[in-house]
Order: sequence, then C-alpha cells, then structure tokens
Amino acid sequence: MSVHINAEKGAIAPIVLFPGDPLRAKFIAETFLEDVTQYNTVRNMFGYTGTYQGVAISVQGSGMGIPSAMIYAEELYQSYDVDTIIRIGSAGAMKESVKVRDIVFGQGATTDSAILTNIFDQQVHYSAIADFTVLDTAYHIAQTMLPKENIHVGNVLSSDRFYNEEMDKMKLARYGVLAVEMEAAGLYAVAAKHQRRALAMCTISDHIITGEETTAQEREQTFTQMMEIALQTAVKLSEAK
Repeated sequence: MSVHINAEKGAIAPIVLFPGDPLRAKFIAETFLEDVTQYNTVRNMFGYTGTYQGVAISVQGSGMGIPSAMIYAEELYQSYDVDTIIRIGSAGAMKESVKVRDIVFGQGATTDSAILTNIFDQQVHYSAIADFTVLDTAYHIAQTMLPKENIHVGNVLSSDRFYNEEMDKMKLARYGVLAVEMEAAGLYAVAAKHQRRALAMCTISDHIITGEETTAQEREQTFTQMMEIALQTAVKLSEAK
C-alpha cells in the first residue's frame, strides 16, 4: 500500500485510466468494465480494476491540479509498477477551430506551474511531452470513431489556477496552444522521471472564446467517446506487448 492508494501489490493493472473526477472513475468502472474490484477509497479518490475485452485495466481518480495528479501518478508508477497512465479529462478550448465535445490529445503541455522548473532547480524550462506510441495508438483509434475535424493533436496548457484572468490565453492560442486543462504537464513529468508512458486526452467541455459549456453531470457521464478511445487504446497497447 502507498500513502494515498489503499491497494495491495498486484491489485492495479499495468495500464491505468486517469480521470480527474473520482465519480468519472466510478462511472467508467460500472459502465465499461467487467469483474470490477474497488481497490481505493482513501480521501474518496476512487480506484477500480476490472477487465475490458479480456484485458485488465484500472481506473484511478487523480483529483484537480498538477500537485494532486503528480501524487497519484508517482504512487502508481513507483509503488504499483504501472507502465502506462492515460489521462481522460475535460478541457477548455482556446482556438476557434476546436469545438465543444471535440477531443484533444496533448502532444505537449505548456504550464505556468513552478513545479516542473523546481524539479530541475530552476536550470531549465522542461518540455513535458506525451509518449509517442500511446499518442499514435490513441490517435488512430480516434480516427475510426470520430470525424477528422473533431480530433486535435498539439500543445495544451496545464494551468496552475482555474480562475486566472491575468494569463494571456489569446496569445497562447496564437502560438498554437489548443486548450487549457490542469494536470497533463505534471503527469508527463512524473512519467519521464520513472521512464514510463503517459498520454493526456481531453474532451472539450467549454469554450473560452464562445462561452459555450457543458454541465457537471455531462462532464461526469457523457464523454463516453473519449472513454472508449482510451479503453481501446489500452487493449491495443496490451496486445502489442
């Protein structure tokens, strides 16, 4: 057992889906997985292991923000020998070409958080990037499920604050940043530290330019295409081993 995950060794699968919302983890486990076991209730940050198309997959809530996501990623990689973490979250669109309910794959993650800079004692601004094999697999699966115009790959902003009026998001958008979320950069840094794999995929839940948004219940329960892409990705990665 680790500090924040109350699971025995072997209770967590090598591939973990990583939603921020623990209720989304519960929804995925109950909706998609078979033979489900709940391995974590610490701080109500639910974790489950089951099978999907015969492949063992775990789903672990990460909480909101880089610090929380890094805690759970660290323990999954370090204490439970997890190989791959796939974040499935929500994000706010920052470019007009990205629409609500589109899916964005974070090829890289820009951040205003000092955490990554501090890892390297302020010597560099570390570039947090996804694992290419996981990204490539997920992207091609998404192409079989969604129109091309609803799939986006590129840079995302992992913001340190949810309410951040001071940040010039329009300038970031001009530099190619597609959407804003709050966890990817931290996840990618922890994966690199342990030489493991990670990918962040997000469904667009709201739009900074147009003001369009989805409800909390929709974010929890209706982003099923993203969930299915992540699950199919886990199966494909497992088959490739």
